[in-house]
Amino acid sequence: MSEHYRRGESLEAILANIDALSGDLSPDSLAPLDQFHSGGLVATRELARLAAIKPGEQILDAGCGIGGPARLLAAEHGARVRGVDLSGDYIAIARALSKKSGIAVEFEQADALKLSFGDGTFDLVWTQHASMNIADKTGLYRELRRVLRPGGRFVFHDLLAGETPGALQFPVPWADGPRESHLIAAKDLRQLLPRCGFREILWQDRTAATLAFFDRPAATPAAPPPLGIHLLLGPDFPRMAANLRENLREGRVGAAMAVYAAAPMQG
Repeated sequence: MSEHYRRGESLEAILANIDALSGDLSPDSLAPLDQFHSGGLVATRELARLAAIKPGEQILDAGCGIGGPARLLAAEHGARVRGVDLSGDYIAIARALSKKSGIAVEFEQADALKLSFGDGTFDLVWTQHASMNIADKTGLYRELRRVLRPGGRFVFHDLLAGETPGALQFPVPWADGPRESHLIAAKDLRQLLPRCGFREILWQDRTAATLAFFDRPAATPAAPPPLGIHLLLGPDFPRMAANLRENLREGRVGAAMAVYAAAPMQG
């Protein structure tokens, strides 16, 4: 998995580009690069709306990438956010973007299956497109529940296994092949989460909205923009995005947003 996320510009080159940035460094201006998930900034703001975030809440962004959603939650909702990601390079970029933009977020390299935080540290745990590379779903969700206070919320925006059986077209933005891809079907996830200590509050199927996102004209620009996901995933990114669109169209991949409350573990 780590090699998949090391195919773009070098860390040094990206950090140099960040140093050269000036002017508006708001979540809107950085979104083409740091909203590293389908739906972009619109999806992040929609998930934040569904989460009903309050100023001062302690939030963990698990699998934060280069920190776009975490910065938005801090800047637009007044949350106190910590982001963790397995990629040390992504954490370095996240820290640099936060320093340059002046948006205070704490970032650290960490495995979401083995977090260093104490039990009940956070009011809310947030993930966007983080679970697709993690095979141990039970371990992941039990660990996220552990660091969530009683009565806290878990919100996520994820790609899922679709309802049409069949092999995916690879590469996709999270994987070069099936060994790196660990999608779970919506029905299986909705059965698993209560066993891991969560109670469902809201579930939204986002498959149609995600396909529409990739169908918009801006999804296939004639030339790479100055800021974009291609800086992270390299020149193959257009093919990855096209394959994801086709997998969505064929029903082999779906998408959902959901809000869950912390609850007792089941069995």
